Amino acid sequence: MRSPRGLARLAAGLTLVVTVACTSAGTDDDVTAPTPTPSAPSPPSPSRAADPVSLPALMAREHHGSGLRLGAVRLRTDAYTQYAVTYRSNGLTISGIMNVPRGEGPFPALVLAHGYIDPDVYTTGQGMPREQDRLARNGYVVLHTDYRNHATSDDDPDNDVNLRLGYTEDVINAVHALRSAARPDVDDGRIGLLGRSMGGGVVYNTLVVAPGLVDAAVVFAPVSARPEENIDHFQRPEGDPVVDEIEAAHGTPEENPEFWRQVSPLTHVDRVTEPLLIHHGTADDTCPIAWTRTTVAAFEAAGKDVELRTYRGEGHTFGPRWPDSMDTTMAFFARHLR
Repeated sequence: MRSPRGLARLAAGLTLVVTVACTSAGTDDDVTAPTPTPSAPSPPSPSRAADPVSLPALMAREHHGSGLRLGAVRLRTDAYTQYAVTYRSNGLTISGIMNVPRGEGPFPALVLAHGYIDPDVYTTGQGMPREQDRLARNGYVVLHTDYRNHATSDDDPDNDVNLRLGYTEDVINAVHALRSAARPDVDDGRIGLLGRSMGGGVVYNTLVVAPGLVDAAVVFAPVSARPEENIDHFQRPEGDPVVDEIEAAHGTPEENPEFWRQVSPLTHVDRVTEPLLIHHGTADDTCPIAWTRTTVAAFEAAGKDVELRTYRGEGHTFGPRWPDSMDTTMAFFARHLR
């Protein structure tokens, strides 16, 4: 059953009237208290049809996540049981794993969005094993989505050319599938998101496409919120042939700047209603911290509740400071998923 708090948040998202706060970006030793600022997310402009490959098109689309099914037990620990799962996402079957804590629920739930791993070598549940374990041991149901085109999920042949926006659909629908399953071990009024690297970008997209869907979000070492920067940084230097396909279908940023504006969550940041915590290492040479500072500045300018924690000397995968970052994550979710 949805908690009163969950119903209130959902109502806020549906009426698109919210109160948000802004937290100044700083280091893990320098965090400024939030100051409430009124704001309201804006719907896509009705004056022109949205490009079908765009965040406004996802905003206008009705998302259907359902059919969450627990399959074989993959792992039993003293704290939780891990199951193979599948669910339906806008007509596709998506695989993943779910950790269910031992004990009497219902438990708050977190949907995890993993970073880039070549789909040809990816195996179900791969990507964030440390986080999956730590979160379940702290009393969270953890649903880790594989995304479409990964593991035993259905294929979407246009996903790469369409800037992998299908992953955003799969995360949104993972939340809907959790809720529609009406499981007694899941408190569907307390659901959050956690994304890493590419999954951080998926979380950004989810927050702007579906305000009010969840209660809070955390991202680690996220990619740029501007897709063209990710292409230039990751794909173009490797000679990825998908780049030519993307530009043939949608144009370059110079040829079609409006398309590239509409696939960036920064363009729609005014819609965000959930508090966001970002972790980033200063020595990250995979996803430069400058990308995150740009994102944080956009959230702050829009009056949103965003907090940046930086970790001196930490790289992309986090090492010695990972436990500290998870302690901060646990405290953040404890405040917002209650």
